[in-house]
Amino acid sequence: MKQFLPLALLFLLLITGCSEDPPAAATPDEAVGAEFAELLENYQEARLQLNPLEATYLGDDRYNDRMPNLLSQDYKAESRGFYQDFLRRLGGINRRALDPTDQVSYDVLEWELNMALQGADFATELLPLDQFSGIHLAFGQLASGEGAQPFRTVEDYDNWLARVDDFATMMDTARVNLERGAAKGYVLPRALALKLLPQLESLAAEPLEDHLFYSPATMIPDTFPTEERERLQGAFRGMVGQRIIPLFTNLTQYVRDEYLPQTRESSGIAEIPRGKAYYDYLIKLYTTTDMSAEEIHELGLSEVARLRSEMEKVKQEVGFEGDLQAFFDYVRTKPELMPFDSPDEVIANFNDIYDRMKPQLEKLFNKVPKTEFEVRRTEAFREASASAEYNPGSQDGSRPGIFYVPIPKVEEYNTFSDEDLFLHEAIPGHHYQISLTQENEALPDFRRNLWYSAYGEGWALYCESLGKELGLYEDPYQYFGMLSAEMHRAIRLVVDTGIHSKGWSREQAIQYSLENEAESEASIIAEIERYMAIPGQALSYKVGQLKILELRARAEAELGNDFDIRAFHDLVLEGGCLPLNVLERKVDEWIEAA
Repeated sequence: MKQFLPLALLFLLLITGCSEDPPAAATPDEAVGAEFAELLENYQEARLQLNPLEATYLGDDRYNDRMPNLLSQDYKAESRGFYQDFLRRLGGINRRALDPTDQVSYDVLEWELNMALQGADFATELLPLDQFSGIHLAFGQLASGEGAQPFRTVEDYDNWLARVDDFATMMDTARVNLERGAAKGYVLPRALALKLLPQLESLAAEPLEDHLFYSPATMIPDTFPTEERERLQGAFRGMVGQRIIPLFTNLTQYVRDEYLPQTRESSGIAEIPRGKAYYDYLIKLYTTTDMSAEEIHELGLSEVARLRSEMEKVKQEVGFEGDLQAFFDYVRTKPELMPFDSPDEVIANFNDIYDRMKPQLEKLFNKVPKTEFEVRRTEAFREASASAEYNPGSQDGSRPGIFYVPIPKVEEYNTFSDEDLFLHEAIPGHHYQISLTQENEALPDFRRNLWYSAYGEGWALYCESLGKELGLYEDPYQYFGMLSAEMHRAIRLVVDTGIHSKGWSREQAIQYSLENEAESEASIIAEIERYMAIPGQALSYKVGQLKILELRARAEAELGNDFDIRAFHDLVLEGGCLPLNVLERKVDEWIEAA
């Protein structure tokens, strides 16, 4: 998965859908186009000021010294006013006078603003922390000195110290909001609070010099003047020892002693006030469709049945004589699939996969990102609850895209789905899609960094099906890994809707997963708890993948020998993230023109 999700939930910037196109003017009006271009430029600039952490992730360093209190009522009111103002200004633009590309941008901006306003109606600030998407995790990555926050100059270090002051204020508000939420029935499931607790404890731990937030002080460049190095080291000792450790010590004590006894035994978001309406909103947000929870649940059951049939064929190919459930256990525990003794070997294996597939990439893609790419191990402080994920590079390409791999117990690390995982998280999945969009100067700036989960995760899941075309999946266990990963996403349709709309328990969802996929029990538990923490996001993968597969099949059938897979991939990727109905319209117009 792309790693912007925690921030997207806090900023309410993800969007859905697209309005139907009214008839366009025969000749676009240049003056209206210029007015619209100015509006988009103003919107992007104002949005980055409202969300300075997003600017940092894009490589824009202008706001690296600040962090608004995302959990405060003042920020919520300011955000609402921002969206309302730009929606009003957008309404003053004559859409019909724009060219086709600008009309798409108009629709995207309109729905971004509308969905953000709808999202602002829910009291999400009363559930400010969880084990998967809490702001403490995003800041922990930045605090490590190896994330998006730069630490190259004295100013960089001072910027971070100022930003940490704002972060500490926000964490104080998180404590207040937890209390307010508990009084109103907005509380985490007990299982999630239990996973949050060790994260908070790790940020309260001493000695100071080993603390995550002290890490940049150990990397101060030797080129800094001596007095500056000493000043910064003293400032970091004060920041960690006098603010961060006491803050997380108090927060840990509150969560353990007061909050945990008030948590709920239920698993689904429907159990909080207005929970059903919130889940309906999240379905639309993440799938960019009007599908209901029931429709998605039934689609998931159908896909699980289809994939079980395909898995049976692999089981027969390798000569396993037990049933499919026994084969899952066999794959989970097969010693030959757990060959590594050190995390470095895991990273090296992914780099080897990349080397093997490189020669085939040009057969499927005309365009290759300029942004560099790396594989890294997930940081220790969040590794136990993390999934593999992709962290985008900066827009200017100066910071690479990073594929993070959690390796909590290397001796138990199973390789059977590594080829598939690389295709999804790295190349040509998230790295190609996100980097090519960021590098596309033909798009307005705000569209170069949008994220529609159905498109982005749908594309990444679609890329998993390209393995044989890229020279992979020659080992039947790796092909089974691809089927297992697709099964994993099909199961998500069942369990996410089961948990959040049908009253399923955490244990019921875990059992259903164990019965239908070969993931380890520990991995499945982490995944189910992820769905509990970010309802609806897990639905986007399969919904998006099935739409892209449908569009490719349609193009192949209509164009026959004239179908060019590279041109199709260019078409899908060129417009950046789009709602699925907009993507479908683009492909249909391309087919008709061809």
